[in-house]
Amino acid sequence: MQVIFEYDDVEGSQPLEEFAKEKLEQLVEKYDMVIRADVFFKLENTTSDETGKICNIRLSLPGPRLFAEASHDNFRDAISESINDLERQLRKRKGKLKDY
Repeated sequence: MQVIFEYDDVEGSQPLEEFAKEKLEQLVEKYDMVIRADVFFKLENTTSDETGKICNIRLSLPGPRLFAEASHDNFRDAISESINDLERQLRKRKGKLKDY
């Protein structure tokens, strides 16, 4: 699986990329249909201290792409929530697939 990282108003971080890759690899072990993941990190000005660091993840696989977005006070929590949303979507998609 190919993983592409993009940063918008955020400085690149190797530990953050490794954390995201680790979480995505766990997802791909369960759902081998994933071809590529695009991970976007961006900052947003908010009045709340609990949001503002956004992680968007777009998965490419057969059929329509899957997308999840989360905003937290740190990127690790945002990544984890996005991955959980994608896992729910993948579980639903896999349930609809039929083996012929």
